Amino acid sequence: MDYTIIIYIILGIMPSLTWLMYYLSKDLHPEPKRMILKIFLWGTLITLPVFFVQIGLSRLLDVSDISNTAYNLIYWFIIIAFSEELFKYLVIKLKVINSPHLDEPIDVMLYMVVAALGFAALENVLYLFAPAGQMSFDQMISRALIIDFVRFIGATFLHTLCSAVIGYSLALSFCQVKRRYLSVGVGIILATLLHGLYDFSIMTLDGNIKFIIPAVVILTLAFLVFWGFERLKKMKSICKIR
Repeated sequence: MDYTIIIYIILGIMPSLTWLMYYLSKDLHPEPKRMILKIFLWGTLITLPVFFVQIGLSRLLDVSDISNTAYNLIYWFIIIAFSEELFKYLVIKLKVINSPHLDEPIDVMLYMVVAALGFAALENVLYLFAPAGQMSFDQMISRALIIDFVRFIGATFLHTLCSAVIGYSLALSFCQVKRRYLSVGVGIILATLLHGLYDFSIMTLDGNIKFIIPAVVILTLAFLVFWGFERLKKMKSICKIR
């Protein structure tokens, strides 16, 4: 096996593992390591179907007769942001909700973050494998470390924050039976809008604004997630979905 493959895989998952250790430290009653690994791997696996969904929807969008602005809005907010947030949510909906390990409100938020980190890990690896021409070993490592750092404070962190927002809404929905679907829907929409705004700004805008808006998005999400974690810690137990 080419040594570059091993290096890219290791460097690609490093940002996710670093954030994973940070978020796990927030849980006063640690979750089973086997369950954490399971959800991390499921988060990794759903990256592939999301990728194919995005390709299919992008091709449909390519043949549409719309303005460039409308194209970018649909692409970044719906095809990219919504599809990724929805699939990460489905991992928790299908693999965690009925688990006996789900015994605290903060667990829902934490598992959403774990799924997001699994998703981001494979995404990071794929970014590292993107063609970059002929490079020496030192150039390859430098390029990989730069991408790692940028995605550590950017895309990987963004994935965890957006998923944590959905996790918070999902945790609240368990004790708000009459507003359960509204609560989850609001969480997914909010995460999608902020995720889409981040991507749209970086990829389509020019000048300082393309960095200012993403920074504001990250800071806003970080505040919401910190507040959400603290609030969920004070909730004694979650209501049974049944």
